[in-house]
Amino acid sequence: MDNIITFEDFTKVDLRVGTILEVNDFPNARKPAYQLTIDFGDLGIKRSSAQITTQYKKEDLIQRQIVAVVNFPKKQIANFMSECLVMGAVKDNDVFLLHPESQIKNGSQVS
Repeated sequence: MDNIITFEDFTKVDLRVGTILEVNDFPNARKPAYQLTIDFGDLGIKRSSAQITTQYKKEDLIQRQIVAVVNFPKKQIANFMSECLVMGAVKDNDVFLLHPESQIKNGSQVS
């Protein structure tokens, strides 16, 4: 590992559980992606662009819980403003979403 961080660095990352409410195609993205609308409970609704089209159909993502970083600054991706970063494990070029094993309250902190 080249980039060793301190525990203090890690505690700055705000990882939360949210539920995907809406999934749309993102034709303006450079790589195939979906536009997600995610409910983070008391933190509100946030949107994200996610390159997960090879492993997930839009209809299978609705009401699925995910883990995301919610304290990055907003990022412009083509004509879309991404407000959080959905977490996933990468195998080859595919992304597999991280999620809790059972249903928990939206906005729950991940540590």
